[in-house]
Amino acid sequence: MQNSCTIQLHADGAWHDVASVALQGPQSHGWRCKTYSGYAVEWAVRHAGASDAHAVCAGWPVGLEPMQAQHWPAFLIDLLPQGFGRQELLLRQGLPVTAGAGADWNLLLAGAGNTIGNLRVREAAEWLALNAGGQRGFTDDEVAQRADEFSEYLASHGLFVAGSSGVQGEWPKILLTRAVDGLLYLDHTLPDERAVEHYIVKFGRGTDPQLASILRHEAPYMAIAARLGLRVHAPLVLRRRALFIPRFDRLARDGKVTRLAQESVATLTGIPGFDSLPSHDQICLALIRNCSDPQTEVLEYIKRDVINLALGNKDNHARNTAIRRDFEGKIALTPLYDFAPMVLHPDGIARRIRWENNDNGQPDIKRVIDRVCELAAGPPAPGRNKTVPRICREALVEGLKSIAMVLEQLADDGECMGLEPELVRHLRPGILGWSKRLAELV
Repeated sequence: MQNSCTIQLHADGAWHDVASVALQGPQSHGWRCKTYSGYAVEWAVRHAGASDAHAVCAGWPVGLEPMQAQHWPAFLIDLLPQGFGRQELLLRQGLPVTAGAGADWNLLLAGAGNTIGNLRVREAAEWLALNAGGQRGFTDDEVAQRADEFSEYLASHGLFVAGSSGVQGEWPKILLTRAVDGLLYLDHTLPDERAVEHYIVKFGRGTDPQLASILRHEAPYMAIAARLGLRVHAPLVLRRRALFIPRFDRLARDGKVTRLAQESVATLTGIPGFDSLPSHDQICLALIRNCSDPQTEVLEYIKRDVINLALGNKDNHARNTAIRRDFEGKIALTPLYDFAPMVLHPDGIARRIRWENNDNGQPDIKRVIDRVCELAAGPPAPGRNKTVPRICREALVEGLKSIAMVLEQLADDGECMGLEPELVRHLRPGILGWSKRLAELV
């Protein structure tokens, strides 16, 4: 039984074998199994010290030093299918959808062949190649309607699994790419030279009206985020019950596709698994230590948390925020994603990531600012000589105050911005409360 896997990284238009991960315990332990990981010698010599897109994660720069852990390395867990994709892949493998961590290793070796970012597991890519099926293009309307031909095509080849296992989340999602002919293809079936645009397409779930409302609001929420000055990539488009989300980890240009590195804040902070969570404090410290422009990234991060609170997006788990690393050394938060009124979720969604000793659902924003500045004044990370950059408190205050007036406008004109009246009524007190707190910051 195979107890190791090869990590491949896409750079300069090709996939490279850059690292390996070996289990040092039973596969039945799932992601909790002890591991030994190492970079390939040739890659380690060629890109020594790199923590940009040439590295598998920012916290493990390229080099000859191995990484030993009591669990899987956190970056590997980012590649593990979860949510709807996990369920579909379990069914494909003849396992119950309730299968626990004991199925993790087999799922990784089958489902991590076409993931978000620039990493993949070679063994999973080989599995995907054997299960790719024929190449077939569809119009946007056929995808949006989940037309019979589209659904039948996916089902007959088992391709909903192949197209969705690389993206996490509870909503059914699939990775599609627009080709030069204008049609949409399953991402893994289309050669890079034919790619024009890359999408995650999120489909509606069941008949619950609250879930439908969440999906309807995701596009206007992203437009509101842009008005509030958050980092957004491109408008989202809802067609019937299919939300077309342009991907920001792919750059298609002149017949070539650049894959940018992406890692969750769970990986950035070294938190394994799905139950343990970093605090906002830990995440801000990791941004300060790793990002190219910490001042900008910390402000962006705090603004996102405030706006999540004001607009009822409580689903702030550790894989709903990520950083992006390019090949020129820039490390920064990705554009915003999974931004929606999760307060409407019928199951109730609790706020997951919180500020340490300052978060009962409504953190004291002045204390948040003070805490971040305190973190920046601390020592560098162990084993690093890099000086921790200071954070300018005045710049954080001014940046947060700048969104107060837009929030006030949103409370008054939310319907004009695409929100449904019932949601505006529900959110208005919270939005106005945060607008007032931010305006009064000193």
